[in-house]
Amino acid sequence: MFAGTINQKGSFQFNALKVGKETMLAQIIKTVQDAQGSKAPVQKLVDKIAGIFVPVVIGISILTFVLWQIFGGDNGLVQGLLAAVTVLVIACPCALGLATPTAIMVGVGKAAENGILIKDAESLELAKKITTVVLDKTGTITEGKPVVTDVYWYNDNSSTASILYSIEKKSEHPLADAVVKNFTKTEDIELTSFESITGKGVRATYQKENYFVGNMTFIKEQNILIEDMKVEKATAWTKESKTVIWFADSKQVLSIIAISDSIKPTSVAAIQQLHKMGIELYMLTGDNESTAKAIAEKTGIDKYKASMLPHQKADFIKVLQQQGKVVAMVGDGINDSTALATADVSIAMGKGSDIAMDVAKMTIVSSDLNKIPMAIRLSKQTVATIRQNLFWAFIYNVIGIPIAAGILYPINGFLLNPMIAGAAMAMSSVSVVSNSLRLKWKK
Repeated sequence: MFAGTINQKGSFQFNALKVGKETMLAQIIKTVQDAQGSKAPVQKLVDKIAGIFVPVVIGISILTFVLWQIFGGDNGLVQGLLAAVTVLVIACPCALGLATPTAIMVGVGKAAENGILIKDAESLELAKKITTVVLDKTGTITEGKPVVTDVYWYNDNSSTASILYSIEKKSEHPLADAVVKNFTKTEDIELTSFESITGKGVRATYQKENYFVGNMTFIKEQNILIEDMKVEKATAWTKESKTVIWFADSKQVLSIIAISDSIKPTSVAAIQQLHKMGIELYMLTGDNESTAKAIAEKTGIDKYKASMLPHQKADFIKVLQQQGKVVAMVGDGINDSTALATADVSIAMGKGSDIAMDVAKMTIVSSDLNKIPMAIRLSKQTVATIRQNLFWAFIYNVIGIPIAAGILYPINGFLLNPMIAGAAMAMSSVSVVSNSLRLKWKK
């Protein structure tokens, strides 16, 4: 059942997993509101300028009055007072104050309309500077819905399927879930012990015998002999972009399982867009070299690293940052959270883990990679709009204040009326807001 479902007949009991402020809709609304109220780094600079601007304008107003007293002749007092007031009216820093927040509000709102949740204005501004995007594989480039395609038992060890099923049932890894779904009719047995080794596999004990499920490196670390024929079969599967899971006891390999996770239909197009934007791409995955290479070739990613543990992903991002690159990390799992926290711009897939979404500064609700180039374009458009707003706000004051002070009076006798100055000040604010609203119609 989904939110908004109407029960027309009969009755039933249901369990609400999240209610009120905990629902997805409530979280989306809160995220957008918080982001729209946050300050971008450029706003902090504007605040400092405004802090200097106000006393300077007051000083100019006083100086204007004094100069009119000295050089204004008989009408110096009246005209000087009018000119001083006009300077204060026309220099009201409304446009300056509206330049950044209006653009941020429109930018964050537009992002939300397109399924991109941005937590703060800093991320929106920084996204335009991204030079490198680091992508997780499972659940980011691929669907994140792995399915078992092949199971091969050695020496007729299929009788241990119930042990494999029971081990994987206790694991939280998506690949383990695929194995469990493949052996649904298998008996669940009670294990003596169970231990998960992050990025490698799991270890369990049943009837005083140790069993291991994980990648080939993990099996080798247990000093278990892996014959060449088994490696060859596993290699053949990995060339087909399949991930291979090894199941062994303390003496030998009992089985190998091939798991396939299809590439998202939009991933290739998104990666091509990022390439065209001149952005460097890396794929980091815990999978082996052969599987990583096959996925990279199919998607057009030039650079990748395989057999990466969670902390290694974070360390790799630090290396890129030390090279002066602005790095965006895109991931969906718990194991990506450290790398997400390390990156300059962190982007989580909306269908991933809550921890990844909590750590990330941006969330792609639909988990569509096409939203990443869209977010970068929106960042560039928003920052460009902020700069345009600030330019017009400053130009308006640079031109308006001297005219209000009466610089044209000696030339043609023109002295700006305070009422007209008030209207001009209001129009400057309207122009800034209107320019920000143009963001809504940009593609």
